[in-house]
Amino acid sequence: MFYETASNAHGLPHDPFKAIVTPRPIGWITAMSAKGEVNLSPYSFFNAVSDRPPMVAFSSAGRKDALTFIEETKEFVCNLATYDLRERMNATSAPLPRGENEMAYAGLDAAPSRLVKPPRVAEALAALECRWLQTVQLAPLGGGEPSYYLVIGQVVGIHIDDRYIVDGKVDTAAMRPIARSGYRDYFVATPETKFSMTRPSG
Repeated sequence: MFYETASNAHGLPHDPFKAIVTPRPIGWITAMSAKGEVNLSPYSFFNAVSDRPPMVAFSSAGRKDALTFIEETKEFVCNLATYDLRERMNATSAPLPRGENEMAYAGLDAAPSRLVKPPRVAEALAALECRWLQTVQLAPLGGGEPSYYLVIGQVVGIHIDDRYIVDGKVDTAAMRPIARSGYRDYFVATPETKFSMTRPSG
């Protein structure tokens, strides 16, 4: 099949776009407002975009609390969403009133960050402390108001559970991180599905 995205006339009951660009890491973002209010929410449009210096980015549909809080305080934390935390991660996507703490709502503990003010999820096996760099309005072709906002941050500190450092490497598969697909689907990385390849030289 083929369809043009301008009309989105794919004839399917659900938009297939997010099922094709997959799996996508989950940016489980902790942000804090200037008043000290904490927000924790998952974003499925998230990834690392640079490693020297390390940078991450996530995209928000509209100006949600995380985006507003980050722009107020210029800091945030990306917590690693793993299979064991899947239900509590999902709970943090609930549409709570502004100022209500999703971390407490989902039964998660807050742990202090080292270099930024927003707390990290204590149960998360890894977390990236970030400082805000910029927000990019994702304007569509032909103009019009943007519906998504890309938040870019530089990673200034990294927490890793020591149990998952093996022979000098992070055993990512053992952590079982989850990733988003389309519809209501997720994927999980496991040691059984991991494989390695070496780049061609020359």
